[in-house]
Amino acid sequence: MHCDITDPTLAARGRDRIDWSDAEMPVLAGIRDQFARERPLAGLRISACLHVTTETANLMRTLRAGGADLVLCASNPLSTQDDVAAALVDEGIPVFARRGEETARYYAHLRAALDHRPQITLDDGADLVSELHKHRTDLLGAMLGGTEETTTGVIRLRAMAAAGALRYPIVAVNDALTKHLFDNRYGTGQSALDGVIRATNLLLAGRVFTVVGYGWCGRGVAMRAKGQGARVIVTEVDPLRALEAAMDGFDVMPLVEAAARSDLILTVTGDKQVLSWEHFEVMKDGCIIANAGHFNVEIDLPALQSLAVERRRPRAHVDEYRLRDGRRIRLLAEGRLVNLAAAEGHPAAVMDMSFANQALAIAWLRDRAQPLAPAVHPVPRAIDQRVARLKLAALGMRIDRLTPEQTAYLASWEEGT
Repeated sequence: MHCDITDPTLAARGRDRIDWSDAEMPVLAGIRDQFARERPLAGLRISACLHVTTETANLMRTLRAGGADLVLCASNPLSTQDDVAAALVDEGIPVFARRGEETARYYAHLRAALDHRPQITLDDGADLVSELHKHRTDLLGAMLGGTEETTTGVIRLRAMAAAGALRYPIVAVNDALTKHLFDNRYGTGQSALDGVIRATNLLLAGRVFTVVGYGWCGRGVAMRAKGQGARVIVTEVDPLRALEAAMDGFDVMPLVEAAARSDLILTVTGDKQVLSWEHFEVMKDGCIIANAGHFNVEIDLPALQSLAVERRRPRAHVDEYRLRDGRRIRLLAEGRLVNLAAAEGHPAAVMDMSFANQALAIAWLRDRAQPLAPAVHPVPRAIDQRVARLKLAALGMRIDRLTPEQTAYLASWEEGT
């Protein structure tokens, strides 16, 4: 299979946008300079399954600077930015992706990425790892490891590990503090609302906005919606997170109660069918529903379709379903990641840290003298702290250091006064 998009005009536009993002990614740019000097990934075959965005393009440039032999495919059918794909192909990095591709083509692209016979996989949602374990077990013996970018993927991989099915080690980049505290919270918080607003031109101030799930992504969405003047409701199944949402000043209630009050509902749970027929049946006329979780399973689309008597598309990323009683429910971005399907995804400044973790974790996997067990592993603390230090330096900020006496005191159990 050949790369999908080869268009010089599109590629030129993509390069301009990639370079714009690069200016907001100083940590990754510094790692790229180091990689270019040291070539820590020389000859390493990498297959990456990520959202094909400008930020991802800068990660691909960084891995190539380190000497990697890499290919890229999309991790979502609606997240690919075609001009970025064309630019990377023009620069000699194979890309198998096209925005809006059908499911069959999406999986054909996953298989094309595995045809590269990778030694390391780089995933966002674990589709590449899953496909490899199901259909390309002949490649498992050569695997050094992999990395996983998102919460949903880490959940899938931990389930594989618990079942004894995971055959090579994966580093959970998502769980690095410099990833999930910033990318998940501030990145999703801003980009999900950006997608909603671009799709609808909706004024959030004064609207009832329900956030389904109060993990780090949900926290960010709730915070930003509140900042826009929305009246925010949080729904949860975890009592600790529900209590935290209440202490953070949000109304907390069951989703079926929130659905009857809401002007807009956004799911961000990583689970399936969290918004279904019992919620559709009580929604107000004109309620807008959207998803910021990785897969398009959080909204029960078959249930919505079964309740509808008519469907129309009044705006580019809005499908309006009219129910038998005349009520209209407006679905954004076909239930897929609204921040990428209807907007551009996370800002480059926050992806800077996430992709710095990716690049350094891949080099760490390559450098290990002893292989890791086939399990989900944390990002080494030294990498996490290095990324934080580099980001602070890029922002022109300095912090204090402990004196030797203070360090010794914290390590001692004898001195209490």
